[in-house]
Amino acid sequence: MPKQSKPVRPAKAKPQSESLKGWQQIASFLSQPISVAQRWQKSGMPVEREGRNVVASPEALTRWVGTEAGKSEPVHIASEGEDLIADLKQGLSYARRQRKTRSS
Repeated sequence: MPKQSKPVRPAKAKPQSESLKGWQQIASFLSQPISVAQRWQKSGMPVEREGRNVVASPEALTRWVGTEAGKSEPVHIASEGEDLIADLKQGLSYARRQRKTRSS
């Protein structure tokens, strides 16, 4: 009889409302090097100083990335262990609407 393996459970994703603390976490969330995150902060990326540390909200960063990209739809930054099917469907729907308005 073949040996049964234990079911694999996906890693739990961090709650989106949890603050990102430090440049390492912020840059990792944005999938960018630390130097890019620091440069973006100088151009208005929403981060707050807490003494010598920086803190940012994932929601605020996501909104900021969307406005910087000139999108009317919000941009979603994916995190590990997240199901992206709904986001893919939303993105395809948005692209189809844009294509219809351009061809009209």
